[in-house]
Amino acid sequence: MRVHHHWQGLPPDCRGASVAMGNFDGVHLGHRSVIDLARRADTPLGIVTFEPHPRQVFAPDAPAFRLMNAEARANRLAKLGVQQLYQLPFDRTLAALTPDAFARDVLAEGLGVSHVVVGADFCFGKGRAGTAADLTALGQSHGFDVTIAPLLSVGGTEVSSTAIRQALTDGRARDAAAMLGHWHRIEGEVIHGEKRGRELGYPTANMSVDGLHLPRHGVYAVKVDILTGPQAGPQIGAASLGVRPMFGENRPNLETFLFDFQGDLYGQHLSIAFIDFLRPELKFDSLDALITQMEADCTQARTILAAL
Repeated sequence: MRVHHHWQGLPPDCRGASVAMGNFDGVHLGHRSVIDLARRADTPLGIVTFEPHPRQVFAPDAPAFRLMNAEARANRLAKLGVQQLYQLPFDRTLAALTPDAFARDVLAEGLGVSHVVVGADFCFGKGRAGTAADLTALGQSHGFDVTIAPLLSVGGTEVSSTAIRQALTDGRARDAAAMLGHWHRIEGEVIHGEKRGRELGYPTANMSVDGLHLPRHGVYAVKVDILTGPQAGPQIGAASLGVRPMFGENRPNLETFLFDFQGDLYGQHLSIAFIDFLRPELKFDSLDALITQMEADCTQARTILAAL
């Protein structure tokens, strides 16, 4: 998959794609239905999306809401067979384009798209003035086809990033996965922590969760993919997400203990899949009590993961 961070001056072999357009936060089943409608024989499959997310530009002080960072989104889109990812830089200049200017300058002249698919609730252009129906009319004027994808429901619930965020907030990892079409994952680089887990006999891989909407704080059974380095491959484990009340911390992070694993993962990139919520964060009376609970957590996680 080729990733582009602009829409101007693209080489000819990167133009002319049939594209799905949207933010694709989570790359859930609704997004996949939009992407599938963009698949055309003998035409490259592309994605038009925005980075940062427009909400981060217009409401920079709002609580973190993203289900995945740009790296995780790109990894998921590549797995779906996307060939051209147009990750357009979203700023005040792009936001100021009228719907017609966006369709003409960005989609038609910049990317040279042949076909665009959007969800029925898609809005674009200055003040979000353009609708999916407007895009259809503009496509006729500027030389590309438009398909409007219907909204998707699972189990009577409309699939949306908002519904998935709520499921994760509640600790309902499997309900979130049912709407995503895959396990919810947090991806990123392993960073140095306080190394308390190593002292307790449970060395963990620490990852930042800044900028993300977080699942319910607590302990989870997880599947892990080591994405880089000599030990790349699948693993299983238990992860603690939260502020570590036992040690008086207040900045959330993700600590993952990999079962039956030996090695140094600092600087490597991991993908942590949340399978089941085991328990909330707790503050223990002693380190021995904490270790006893960690042993129980790992036993429970192994049982859950063995049944998958």
